[in-house]
Parts: sequence; C-alpha cells; structure tokens
Amino acid sequence: MYEKRYDPLFPVVCFDERPCHLIADVKERVPAAPGRLARYDYLYTRLATLNLFGFLEPKTGRVAFEVTERHTKRDFALAMKRLVDELYPKAVMIRVVLDNLAMHSKGALYEVFEPKEARHIARRLEFHFTPKHGSWLNAIELEFAALTKQALDHRIPSREELERVVGMYERVRNEHARKVQWEFNTEAARLKLSRLYPLT
Repeated sequence: MYEKRYDPLFPVVCFDERPCHLIADVKERVPAAPGRLARYDYLYTRLATLNLFGFLEPKTGRVAFEVTERHTKRDFALAMKRLVDELYPKAVMIRVVLDNLAMHSKGALYEVFEPKEARHIARRLEFHFTPKHGSWLNAIELEFAALTKQALDHRIPSREELERVVGMYERVRNEHARKVQWEFNTEAARLKLSRLYPLT
C-alpha cells in the first residue's frame, strides 16, 4: 500500500488507537524561580483512561486525532464516518491500513448506523489489515510514538487538556506536513515475513 503512487481520490490512510491515561499531581508543583528549577512530587493520581484515535496519510503527512471516552464498535464506526464525511469527503475510495482487531470491520457500521448510512460509508472504505503481530507495519504507530515523545510526555489531568495538547500537536504536524519515507518495501517484506509471502 505504501508503494502506491499518491492519488487524492484514492488516499491510503493509516488508522489505529491508543489509550491515554489522565494523571494528576498529588501535591502542588513549585514553579521555577531565579536559580531554581521547577519541582514536582513523584506521587501522582491516575484519574481515568481515555481513547485516542489517530489517522495518518503517509504520502502527504496529514494527520488527525480524536479523543473519545471509550474504544467500542460505536466509537470505531463514528471514526470511520468522520474519515469518509469530514476528512476525505472528495475521495472515491479510502484505503485504510489497520490492525486485525475484531471491531475493525464494516459490520460495526451496520450495527451503529441505519443500513443506508452504513452502506454510504462502507462503499468508500477499503480495509487492508496488518498481519497478526505485525501492527508495527502500520505507519500510524510512528506518529503515535512521535506524539507520545513530543506532546504526551508529562502529566495530563483532564480530557480538555489532552484535547488541547493533541490539537496543538496536530496543527503543528499538519503545517509541516512531513511525509513518511517508508523503506520497508515488498522485497524486504518477503524476506522478513516469509511465512506470509510463499515463494511458490
């Protein structure tokens, strides 16, 4: 999928999700002062766990994120509707790279939406699943790693703060639009994943 030529009418979009833990300080932080670094206590309180959906178009570097309370079939179906109707409304077919989680199916669309709406969304999606234990083949994992290191490396106590931080990262990332230079080509895949690519 990553070797295909870019076509805005048939974009390749990587999709996945990750948990985000809301964590608050137990004691109030001591701000920095002249000659003294800021201080915070090692103790913390875990408040909740939220879900973060991520979309990445490797050929353009475009990203989008969405914070949700949970990660259910309904949340997945709503994310796919957003992908089709809001993020890529002019695309003829969106080729979605995702892992093999049971809820990652077009069946989820029909469980959540009326048949006409589900069909409208499903007709514009073409799912391409990574192999079992091969979620690292999904380029959104690279984006999640960068997001974690650059924006989520501190205690975030509320959903509002998480949405603010992720939104800021998304804006900066899209302004720079750094494309993914995927170098794991078909030949390398045939060697590393030989059980999935028989030679005969």
